[in-house]
Amino acid sequence: MKTYLVGGSVRDELLGLPVKDHDYVVVGASPEEMVRLGYRPVGKDFPVFLHPQTHEQYALARTERKISLGYKGFEVYTSPQVTLQEDLARRDLTINSIAKDADGNIIDPFNGVADLEAGILRHISPAFSEDPVRILRAARFAARFNFHAAPETLALMSDMVHNGEVDALVPERVWQELSRGLMERNPSRMFYMLRECGALARIMPEVDVLFGVPQPAHAHPEIDTGVHIMLAIDYAAAQNYSLPVRFAALTHDLGKGTTPPDEWPRHIGHEARSVELTQNLCERIRAPKDVRDLAVLVARYHGDVHRAQELKPSTMADMLQAVDAYRKPGRFGEFLQACACDFHGRPGYATKPYAPEKRFQHAYGAAKSVDAGAIASELHQRIADPAALPAAINTSVREMRIARIKAAVNLELEA
Repeated sequence: MKTYLVGGSVRDELLGLPVKDHDYVVVGASPEEMVRLGYRPVGKDFPVFLHPQTHEQYALARTERKISLGYKGFEVYTSPQVTLQEDLARRDLTINSIAKDADGNIIDPFNGVADLEAGILRHISPAFSEDPVRILRAARFAARFNFHAAPETLALMSDMVHNGEVDALVPERVWQELSRGLMERNPSRMFYMLRECGALARIMPEVDVLFGVPQPAHAHPEIDTGVHIMLAIDYAAAQNYSLPVRFAALTHDLGKGTTPPDEWPRHIGHEARSVELTQNLCERIRAPKDVRDLAVLVARYHGDVHRAQELKPSTMADMLQAVDAYRKPGRFGEFLQACACDFHGRPGYATKPYAPEKRFQHAYGAAKSVDAGAIASELHQRIADPAALPAAINTSVREMRIARIKAAVNLELEA
């Protein structure tokens, strides 16, 4: 029985990155022997055990055979006779097939160390094509490490798309990988790679179609809508914004992909179209409710936020109510962050001040200072008709908020 450290922990250690979790492969042991040694079995699809003291994962060396479509369509074989190299050979990429023994020696049968040093994502064998999730994983690693796919790997990924293997992906797994990729350092690299192999058009056609769609040059120096979206999500990553903010930055302009070409480069009414497309996309890939809700709000209102300097206090008050800023102040902060990503996601705009964000923050602070409870109590004493009370309260609170916003805006102008 021999134990080896494998996979991401070895890879990240070689890259000089923090190692969060350790995974081990055990060669020459049976499930019964592992249990006898005190390991606790937890694997459902293949033998995985938790160490009795450290609770780290130890998997028995195994091989796999494709038996049906999809990432679950594998038959797993494990026995004490399966070698370390056979186990490493079933992995996706060379950079993930490096092992380290108990003495610290590196075992690298597929030259993963060289690919790490060169910044290359390379598949180990044609078996890569048997699991469509590997396309998403490769793209996610591109976002994490800013690596590029080897030409032969990109060609294989393209074949998988052409052959329909990628269509077997289940929504939950698509969301899992996309959300993780969005949280990496360079999320645009994931989408560029998915687009390069043709997978983006199958997984997120609403995003894929944005590439090549022009925008007004005076507002968008990058012109191309797809490029703009990529700049926006990379800005969100640079600011370490949350997943909902990054996803909202990705989807805020989906409506521009449905603008008739004879109307280019203008995109009148794209916000309303973006709302519907975002809702449909979120439903299809099973995006969580908090992610969907913020993305829809940003799609609908980002253009109005950009025009904050032109908005009347009454319009600002109604927008604050529409985005539910008073009940969900944290989400309102994320809403403004996502709108800022849209602004900063243009060449030369990353360090420019985004005045609308500050203006809406002032407006929100002023409107929030209105004591709606006190107004309701006072009106309750004066209005005898209970049916008329709710409308009167809403009107009075709104008017007071408008007045406070107007005063705050005037102070801002004077400053």
